[in-house]
Amino acid sequence: MEEQVIDNPAEHRFELPLEGEDIAAAYYRIEDGRVVLIHTEVPSQYGGRGIGSKLATGVFDLIRASGRKAVLRCEFMGRFYAKHREYDDIVEG
Repeated sequence: MEEQVIDNPAEHRFELPLEGEDIAAAYYRIEDGRVVLIHTEVPSQYGGRGIGSKLATGVFDLIRASGRKAVLRCEFMGRFYAKHREYDDIVEG
C-alpha cells in the first residue's frame, strides 16, 4: 500500500486509497479559504496499521502545498496535530 493522499473536492474529502475499493478519508468544508477538517474515517479492518497517521500527514502536506490554512474540528486530526507541531505554520483555531 504505497498510495498517496489525494484531494477529492467533489466529495469534500481527502482520500488515501487502501485495498480494493476501500479508502481512508478526511472530510472537510471550506470556510473563508480555510480547510475545516471535520471528520476522519479509517475502515476498522485497517486499525493499528498507521493508516490514520499516513492520511493525516498527507492531508497536512497537501494543505501546506496549497497555501491554505487548516482549522481542526476533527478530534483525530486534533490529536495528530498535538503530536506533530511541525504543522504550526498551517493550523489555525
